[in-house]
Amino acid sequence: MAKHPTDNPADPFKKALADATRVLADDPDLAVTYTVDPSGLSGDSLRLPQVSRRMTRDEVMLARGTADALALRHRYHDLGTAARYAPPGAMARDLMEAMESARCEAVGARTMPGTAGNIDAKIGHEARRKGYGEIRDPADAPLATAAGYLIRHLATGRDLPPEATNVMELWRGFIEDRCDTTLENLDDVLTDQSAFARFARRMIDDLGYGDQLGDDPDEMDDEGEDDASEEQDDQPDSTGEDDSQEDDAEANPERSQDEQQDESQAQVQADDQADMEEAEEQEMPEGEAPLEPPTPAPHSDADPTYAVFTTVHDEEIAAEDLAEAQELERLRAYLDQQLEPLKGAVSRLANKLQRRLQAQQNRSWEFDLEEGILDAGRLARVVANPTTPLSFKVEKDTEFRDTMVTLLLDNSGSMRGRPISIAAICADVLARTLERCGVKVEILGFTTRAWKGGKAREEWLAQGRPQQPGRLNDLRHIIYKSADAPWRRVRDNLGLMMKEGLLKENIDGEALEWAHRRMVNRPESRKILMVISDGAPVDDSTLSVNPANYLEKHLRDVIAMVERRRAVELLAIGIGHDVTRYYERAVTITDAEQLAGAITEQLASLFDSDPRARARVMGMRRAS
Repeated sequence: MAKHPTDNPADPFKKALADATRVLADDPDLAVTYTVDPSGLSGDSLRLPQVSRRMTRDEVMLARGTADALALRHRYHDLGTAARYAPPGAMARDLMEAMESARCEAVGARTMPGTAGNIDAKIGHEARRKGYGEIRDPADAPLATAAGYLIRHLATGRDLPPEATNVMELWRGFIEDRCDTTLENLDDVLTDQSAFARFARRMIDDLGYGDQLGDDPDEMDDEGEDDASEEQDDQPDSTGEDDSQEDDAEANPERSQDEQQDESQAQVQADDQADMEEAEEQEMPEGEAPLEPPTPAPHSDADPTYAVFTTVHDEEIAAEDLAEAQELERLRAYLDQQLEPLKGAVSRLANKLQRRLQAQQNRSWEFDLEEGILDAGRLARVVANPTTPLSFKVEKDTEFRDTMVTLLLDNSGSMRGRPISIAAICADVLARTLERCGVKVEILGFTTRAWKGGKAREEWLAQGRPQQPGRLNDLRHIIYKSADAPWRRVRDNLGLMMKEGLLKENIDGEALEWAHRRMVNRPESRKILMVISDGAPVDDSTLSVNPANYLEKHLRDVIAMVERRRAVELLAIGIGHDVTRYYERAVTITDAEQLAGAITEQLASLFDSDPRARARVMGMRRAS
């Protein structure tokens, strides 16, 4: 049969890789998908990076390496064991997670050597993307990542890609000095996840993060067994007690009968007392009746069934409260360095956008009024006829001036490196330009306070892991610039996005609903919400104990609600990823130099004074 000309030449490779991944994971039912969103593993679903029709070598190697790494984790990693030994502290959790991933990959490399080269390619790609090769100071290199690299290197004997080696070597001396004795036992525990978890906890303690480990689960089990034994020993022998009572009843039947009558009479009196109390409650005036607690309001206006385990640890915080002023100044200087090579393109964008917007700010006046600004053009009539009254004029308020724009920035870990720099540059340019044109601008960011669940997950574990807990992480919503704050006072705040450790998980649906609520309370008649993101919502803690599409479904529900209510106009910018699967009006960029063409046209079209022209532009973009 002839090949159809529209067939994707990458499809046979993708099918073969998916089949091989299921074999490697030892799970024939594993769902393997290719997506532009971040790769990952959620239950029985595995997401791999997209492979284009061109099938470049880098794309193929990245897909293979990611598939092998995730398949080995699915095969050798037990979630129950991981939860048992998971430490509560953020840094300790990062170290444990990095070392456990390295363990799974090392076990796979020992039994299936072909996976090692593929995973090397994946590690190299990620290390280059995050700029690990340029790091010179250990303080700028993530310790958890370096520890994971070292475990993999020692367990397999393989050299890492140069960029990853750079990070590992920056911390290697420190780790080996602190954990010298512990590391000697690595080979003995590699194939046993429980033993390796205990080994990893010792390493974390050696590295100085023992205060983040919490209680030792093994010691807690021993104490629980001892307590259970003591309770069993202290418990009275109820069987013997009953037997002795029966023997007494048989020996003295008259006494037993009297006791039974006394008990029956006491029961009747208790029942009568209960009936009287119930009657009194029914006769109580309506205003004095005890009130039932009100039904709690749903966590989401878009989906009343969307659940949140706890909101106690969520925070809405100003950017200046997350770092000292001097640190913000330093981080802003670093961001300006990122802007320096793009200075020409950014200036052209700002000027072009400003010209497009100001061209739509045509002045409109009302004439022949009794008060306002004196109309000099009609003074000749007064000179010719002094009895003619003076004429005044007033400028009309235009729709363009009464507008507010909110920029909602994804501050997730997948944005680390070049994407977050582009997002910050977008926010910087758009805020400065729109403010020049008299448009109020608000800049918001969203992430979580911790990796892997934070305090919310700790409470969930303490309560016995109830089923379907809903969102299981601590939100962090950041206000970089409020709508009424002048740009010059808050420009340093955008530097916060360059802060190491800020970017964690992303729960887009709740962030979008938060930004929408802030906007609808504003007095402006026109409101535009622009989301800058790199793909789907991801929070491992939530997705591990809820349906795999839990956060994605909520995001779609919130988007549908925003578009249905029409109080806010919604559009999105995808940084390196196509976000049109979520947002109807969206544009994708991969570099800041593309801002001039993409964002200028899209944003300027929103301010078009003719609604029909605006709809025509957006319709053409959707069709394309």
